[in-house]
Amino acid sequence: MPLVAFDLDDTLTPSKSPIEPPMAQALAALLDVAPVCIISGGQLEQFTVQVTDRLDLDAERLARLHLMPTCGTRYYRHDGTGWVAVYAHDLSDAERTAAAAAVEEHARRLGLWAERPWGPVIEDRGSQITFSALGQQAPLDAKRAWDPTGEKKEALRAAVAADLPELEVRSGGSTSVDITRKGVDKAYGMRRLAEHTGIALEDMVFVGDRLDEGGNDYPVKALGVPCVAVSGWEETVDVVGRLVEELAAPRLS
Repeated sequence: MPLVAFDLDDTLTPSKSPIEPPMAQALAALLDVAPVCIISGGQLEQFTVQVTDRLDLDAERLARLHLMPTCGTRYYRHDGTGWVAVYAHDLSDAERTAAAAAVEEHARRLGLWAERPWGPVIEDRGSQITFSALGQQAPLDAKRAWDPTGEKKEALRAAVAADLPELEVRSGGSTSVDITRKGVDKAYGMRRLAEHTGIALEDMVFVGDRLDEGGNDYPVKALGVPCVAVSGWEETVDVVGRLVEELAAPRLS
C-alpha cells in the first residue's frame, strides 16, 4: 500500500492555523485507504492542535498515521492512548545555546531582527532551533510580504551556517530558518520512514509547497521521492481527492 506524506503549513493548513473542514474530510478519507505521514518544521503540539485533534480518528486511522515534527528530527506513532516517540535527535544544551546566539547575532547585524514581533522570534524545539523573523504568531499576509524573493532568509542562513559548520542550517517556512543536527532534514525523515514501514521511497508520494531548490521540502524531491507541488491547502484537497479515487479503485473492482 503506497504512503502519502505531507508538509503542514501552507500544504495541509493555512500557516499556523487549524485545518479547514474540506481538508480534514479529505485527509480522513485518505487514511481509510493509505498510510499518511505529516513531516514539517513545527513541534508535535502544532501537529495535534492544527490537525489531529480536529480529525475523526478511530484506531485504524491512528494506526496508519505517522507524525514527524521538527523536519523529521523526531518521529511519533500512536500507541492507542497517546503519541509515543519512535526516535528524537535532540541537540545538546551547548548546541542549542550556540545556535540561538548565532542566529540572533546575525539577524541583528543584517537588520532582520523585529523589534515588535508577533510572539517569540527564536524557539527552542529540543531537536531544532527555529528563527521566525516576525514571530511565531505573525499573520500570513505579513509573512508573505516580508521576503518574497527569499534573499533575506538566504543571507541569514548562509551567515549562520558559516558559524555553525557542525550543524544543519536551512531555510524553513516563509520567514524562518531552522537549525538541526547535520544531515537530519526531511529527506532523513523519509528514509527513516521507509525503514520503519517497509514501504519503498519510490512507492511514496510527497505533497508540499516548498519543493523549489532551497525550499525546505526540496530535500525530499532530491531524494527521488515522487512529489506533487501545491500552492496552498485548497489545491491539496484536490490532490488528495484524486489520490483517494486512485487508491480506492482496486477495492471496488
